[in-house]
Amino acid sequence: MGKYAHVFQGTAFSSKTFEEVDILKDYLFCINENGLIEKMIAPEEEQYVTLLSEYDGKENFHRLLEGEYILPGFIDLHVHAPQWAQAGTALDLPLYDWLNTYTFPIESKFSDMNFAQTVYEDLVKTLLANGTTTALYFASIHKESSLLLAQICAQLGQRGLVGKVVMDNPDQCPNYYRDESTEMALKETEEFIISVQELHQQTKQGVYPVVTPRFIPSCTDEALKGLGELAAKYNTHIQSHCSESDWQHGYAIERFHKHDAFALNDFGLLQEKAVMAHCNFLADEDAKLFASTGTAVAHCPISNVFFSNGVLPARHLHDLGVEIGLGTDISGGFSPSLFDNVRQAVIAARMLEEGVDTTISADKRGVASSRITTSEAFYFATAGGGEAISLPVGRIEENYAWDVQIINTTVPAAKLPIFNNDLEDIFQKIMYLARPENIQQVWVQGEKVHER
Repeated sequence: MGKYAHVFQGTAFSSKTFEEVDILKDYLFCINENGLIEKMIAPEEEQYVTLLSEYDGKENFHRLLEGEYILPGFIDLHVHAPQWAQAGTALDLPLYDWLNTYTFPIESKFSDMNFAQTVYEDLVKTLLANGTTTALYFASIHKESSLLLAQICAQLGQRGLVGKVVMDNPDQCPNYYRDESTEMALKETEEFIISVQELHQQTKQGVYPVVTPRFIPSCTDEALKGLGELAAKYNTHIQSHCSESDWQHGYAIERFHKHDAFALNDFGLLQEKAVMAHCNFLADEDAKLFASTGTAVAHCPISNVFFSNGVLPARHLHDLGVEIGLGTDISGGFSPSLFDNVRQAVIAARMLEEGVDTTISADKRGVASSRITTSEAFYFATAGGGEAISLPVGRIEENYAWDVQIINTTVPAAKLPIFNNDLEDIFQKIMYLARPENIQQVWVQGEKVHER
């Protein structure tokens, strides 16, 4: 077998900087037993030929074929796992009605373990097939089925960060779907954290517990304070929603006389391992607070069209030093694909810059300098997501996990229009035109978890 668990030969694309994509042409990627990239060797290096002759023809040697390319696995920073059951429906309602008429009723069904097993297994398999190697999940308020989701991630080979959702505020949560008491919410969250941390010890790619107040309206002050303390005690990740819509942003101002961001920070919920979804209405001082605490934004561009009343100024937030990754926000976003969200991130930023109301003169219509490039949106989906969760994922670099998707551009049913294009063009074509059929294989932590 040699000293490496796997050696891959092929061309890969990975973010070098926010603006720039590295093209690693015909490299050898040497993966160790722990599933990390131990060595990357360029064709001009002298050990290239030696290593090639040593591994070529062995069963742990993988030579990419003509038309195949390696991308980092995508990192989805915002998935409501139980909402997979309703994906693609009810998107015409306002957020408040959508939650109460459709979403809370469906999430309440996850007390049924058989139903949870069916939905969660299908979701994790679907996300892996779409190239998502790491996902940050909101489960439901039910401790048992939330733990089941972490077990399914562990078993199917996805790196899952899973939160048991806390909703204990009787003013804002329906009777049939909320924690029975604040005390119970905190007790079950702590038990959930301990169970997932034990599961993590036996899982190669890692599964992680996440402290998850649904959002400020759903939680009492006591719950928010207790969750901040639990996150500190167990050093966990944290996730919630922040300033998503006019309604949510306004609610926090009314209740706390300050913005969501500052209220969450008062409870110890903004920190290096915290990810806040949406954040469309962050003011500059909120963004600076995010940057100084290391809190990341999960940008969900498809979902924002339906539920957030505005476009996230991603370029502006990035310029202020905020870490940003991408999320599908299943099922506020209908698509399980981060490819679709990369495209929408570019489109939304362009619309923000150009403006959308043609009755306003061109010089006043949009917000200048808002656009992002394909390479920058790709960064959000990969390296930015890895930074957001503070794990060595999202880049094809030494000492990073071998979390990759192998893209085949020649699949007859989804052939990409490539005609003597250079590699920069091929990268862009993959970002805009690839479909799930083009994702030939997916690897997480050096293990193959999906193949077409």
